[in-house]
Amino acid sequence: MQAAFASLVKGFGQLADPAVIRVAAKSVFVTLLVFLAGGAALWLGLWSAISTLFASFLPKPYNSAAVAVLAAFLWLVGFWLLFRIVALAVLQFFADEIVAAVEARHYPEAAGRAKPLPFARDLANSLRGTGRALALNLLALPLIIVLWITQVGPALVLLLVNAVLLGRELTDMAWLRHEGECASNPVPKAERFALGTGVAALMLVPVANLLAPVVGAAAGTHLTQRALARRAGTEPSDA
Repeated sequence: MQAAFASLVKGFGQLADPAVIRVAAKSVFVTLLVFLAGGAALWLGLWSAISTLFASFLPKPYNSAAVAVLAAFLWLVGFWLLFRIVALAVLQFFADEIVAAVEARHYPEAAGRAKPLPFARDLANSLRGTGRALALNLLALPLIIVLWITQVGPALVLLLVNAVLLGRELTDMAWLRHEGECASNPVPKAERFALGTGVAALMLVPVANLLAPVVGAAAGTHLTQRALARRAGTEPSDA
């Protein structure tokens, strides 16, 4: 827990790094663009459906109002449920830049040994991570529905599910660059879960949720390097 917290603090510190700022800007822009495009497609789809099915019952002004209200509601629900999945999938394409920036500043020796992932590997990792996220969230959906009357139950279930997912994905981003040094993710599951919980909690906070994946990727790099150093019997530099 302490190691995960320390890594998150360092992750926030990386937001002052120009290289990380550039990646954060790209990641936030693409994530928002995906949701805006999804919102436009949703509105067009609903407009077509309502215009076709209810044209004889509702005058055109009411059709427009119904589409706007329904599209806005579904978009907000989709944003709340899917933001973590979409943001993480987008971040996968820029993760190598964040990890490289953190390693260059704090772990120069490790940076020299790292093997950047080719685009095809990044894409495959992103698709696998997105698939895992969708599968686990779908599995949790019945429990979320059952707990809906408790108000806080669904949020807690999503927090726990995404803590597991984020802890793995955010440390895999850093570990895969050093796969030759270690056959599996070296970060203990408890530390991964603690990191994932912290980042998942940040994603529940408006505005902070936009930067949470980037902070998490930086924190995951610190946590991974610490774990690799422990395995090698050395201590990482905190410079």
